[in-house]
Amino acid sequence: MNSIRLISPVDGSLYAERPYASSSQLEQALSSAREAQRLWRELRIEQRASYCLKAVEAMLAMADEIVPELAWQMGRPVRYGAGELRGFEERARYMISIAARALADVAPLPKEGFLRYVRREPLGTVLVIAPWNYPYLTAVNAIIPALMAGNAVLLKHASQTLLVGERFALAFERAGLPHGLFRNLVLDHGQTAALIASGHVQQVNFTGSVEGGRLMESAAAGHFIGVGLELGGKDPAYVRSDANLAHAVENLVDGSFFNSGQSCCGIERIYVDQALYPAFVEGFVELTKQYVLGNPLQEATTLGPLVHARAAEFVRGQIAEAKAKGAKSLIDAKAFAADAPGSAYMAPQVLVQVNHDMAVMRQESFGPVVGIMPVAGDAEAISLMNDSPYGLSAAIWSADLDAAEYIGEQLDTGTVFMNRCDYLDPALAWTGVKHSGRGATLSSLGYEHLTRPKSFHLRHQL
Repeated sequence: MNSIRLISPVDGSLYAERPYASSSQLEQALSSAREAQRLWRELRIEQRASYCLKAVEAMLAMADEIVPELAWQMGRPVRYGAGELRGFEERARYMISIAARALADVAPLPKEGFLRYVRREPLGTVLVIAPWNYPYLTAVNAIIPALMAGNAVLLKHASQTLLVGERFALAFERAGLPHGLFRNLVLDHGQTAALIASGHVQQVNFTGSVEGGRLMESAAAGHFIGVGLELGGKDPAYVRSDANLAHAVENLVDGSFFNSGQSCCGIERIYVDQALYPAFVEGFVELTKQYVLGNPLQEATTLGPLVHARAAEFVRGQIAEAKAKGAKSLIDAKAFAADAPGSAYMAPQVLVQVNHDMAVMRQESFGPVVGIMPVAGDAEAISLMNDSPYGLSAAIWSADLDAAEYIGEQLDTGTVFMNRCDYLDPALAWTGVKHSGRGATLSSLGYEHLTRPKSFHLRHQL
């Protein structure tokens, strides 16, 4: 097949089709990126910021078109589409605002007779490989800071969100970005691997599955280029005995089922102090029953389809396996009229009587299911939260800041939340441990992965 076919999860129709880039188009993109980057790196940061801010404004001006496009491409209800653009804007503007400080020279203490400093130089060309689940939010994490740092950017977006890459290209075109500095590419897996191994890109930022991350590292092996990986998650939440119960229920239902559970940092397992457990489960189930599963193009819908039927069947398989091992499901899928076995439309599910012998408590689900377990206290919660091959984020509900900090110090995770979840603060580094990846985006630390240090050790003339 010489093209990518985007099949909409809304109704199974062909929504878009694009041809793969030819060899000559890829070579031209690489050549143009190198040429444009040589001039771009010489611009002042304020000049780069002007282009990037114009691109942000151009993207926001397309909101009325983007929101329904997102629903058709990956199934998120239109009532939430504008939220992704608000997050896109927040991250982009923040990373632009801190660029001058983050990219400033690093000067050690003065030494008589010498001028010494470390300069942060751009890497060259950065390849961004973005996923479909938060297609604007995840891509902007690397694209804007890479450009602000003086790099050229090639974007390879997920096949399920082909039009997002085109929207980025159009926004930068309308901003007047120098030709060749940003390029959206439609590539198959083989072309992507060959590009990484070509020696013509200096950094790869990939967001996706663990297996995809392994393929990125394999393609880059021996070529001495940077590889930033944001991979899967099995993010836990812990509700302590002193938590605000109503707040915990409300936030954790949303954290579990927003985007149909298709979030790397969504809540996939919950541990509740045994004193609160019965009331928590009752409240959680009642709120979950209020979701409206259906066509994401309708304003009343709060839960859209999964990205495709295969994803839904995987989650259904996890639920069936857990129930076969003794778990109990608390949501009657038949109460959600749109739920249909074999389709991408799947009711949310809450499981109790679960344990870590069940895949649903240890393997990434990436769908609308969550298991809830009672725990005797902090020590048991910490042990269970760490019992996972993943470590992207973890959330603690408590009235005790000191306790939350202590628990957070014991957790193998990239981000610790207290009384919130499933959110990226652009002022903080977004990073993971274990199979959740390596490297960092956002915050001033994100710029360190998009530049290389060059030390200047200059001695005054004797």
